[in-house]
Amino acid sequence: MKKSTDLASMAPGERGRITGLISGPGLVRRLEEIGLRVGQRVSKISGMPLRGPVVVQVGGTRVALGHGMAKKVIVETG
Repeated sequence: MKKSTDLASMAPGERGRITGLISGPGLVRRLEEIGLRVGQRVSKISGMPLRGPVVVQVGGTRVALGHGMAKKVIVETG
């Protein structure tokens, strides 16, 4: 069963496909520049439970995002 969540809420090791970027045009452009685009497959490598950085892998690249940025990337898992 597929479910929709954000990158910050995913469990480490969980994988999914990006379905939305919920933000203004500046942040959307920044996320797309680092490879986080709608349709891309992404897997969460690690994250801190209390608003620390979130490390994800998209393609062959690992990217560290702030917790707030990670909350704006919507992912379909499952």
